Amino acid sequence: MRKDPLLLTQQLLAAGFLAGLAGIFFWVPTEAFQGVAQRILYVHAPSAWVAYLAFGVVLVCSIAYLRTGDMRWDWVAHASARTGVLFTALNLVTGMLWGRPIWGAYWAWDPRLTLTLVLFLIYLGYLAFRANASDEGRGARIAAVIGIAGFMVVPLVHFSVDWWRGQHPSRTVIRPESDPALPAEMQIMLVAMMALFTLLYLVFLALSVRLLKLETDVMELESLEDAVLRPRPARYS
Repeated sequence: MRKDPLLLTQQLLAAGFLAGLAGIFFWVPTEAFQGVAQRILYVHAPSAWVAYLAFGVVLVCSIAYLRTGDMRWDWVAHASARTGVLFTALNLVTGMLWGRPIWGAYWAWDPRLTLTLVLFLIYLGYLAFRANASDEGRGARIAAVIGIAGFMVVPLVHFSVDWWRGQHPSRTVIRPESDPALPAEMQIMLVAMMALFTLLYLVFLALSVRLLKLETDVMELESLEDAVLRPRPARYS
């Protein structure tokens, strides 16, 4: 029997994350000022990257859906929004856990934190609207507009540390004006975790698209069953 490629990918991911955790705790050096708490970076930053990627996919697929009306684009946009909300929530939670020992509080109304929360709420609203839309076609079109407009917050989140003063640290890896602030081991570990998180996103996306297609097929079968079983009016000669 031929193995499902997704199952094989999940197994590779499990092995990769085990190796990643070992590297985070036993290979990369401990940051001098923040100590062990800084190790949250290797989950916090990759989850932010995947959220950007997921909402970028929502943007592209939403535009494609509005241009073509092909529901397959809508499935991918919807699935990517689900995954993006999940990783944005993870980013917020890890940020709060990191902030507690460093800032002395779980939450601060820092520009990046606040804008990340706004981004999360926009796409959470996207999903809530999709779940409650009575007309699937109309719901998909309005959700596509929300998905396109919502992406405008992504660059605000990313560049907020450059544009506004806050408690969040400046960028430490991609810094056009200078070299990265992280030692080589930390850079390698961070890139490796970003690659693993990207692969995890693709697995979640594929599974979610499958689920949405199955849900659509079930709804179509139920509609067909209702049409077949609906009593027909009696005909008299």
